[in-house]
Amino acid sequence: MKNQRGITLIGMVVVCIVIVLVAIGGLKIAPAYIEYFKIKKAITGIAQTNSKGTVAEVRQAFDRRAAIDDIDVIAGRDLEVTKEGNDIVISFAYPRRISLFGNVSVVFDFAASSNN
Repeated sequence: MKNQRGITLIGMVVVCIVIVLVAIGGLKIAPAYIEYFKIKKAITGIAQTNSKGTVAEVRQAFDRRAAIDDIDVIAGRDLEVTKEGNDIVISFAYPRRISLFGNVSVVFDFAASSNN
């Protein structure tokens, strides 16, 4: 009779716990990245369509788009608007803290620009 190989019940429970913890972490972190990509898409679109606009117009355009896309971590006043040649470059940076469980948190420092 050969020795049987495979995972034990305790091993299976440990693997399941690890999978559940990773899934919970992913479900809590994913919305922060989705929001970051929505902001990046908004500033890229605004930079392309408002290439002749003033800083105030660019910020108002972002605030309108943020209201539509449900962006609330950053506002038009938080954007840095500069000009490179004939193009407007919109930049932003913000931290995002996500509480995982208890007193354990994850902090992301998001930053992007409309020209990259």
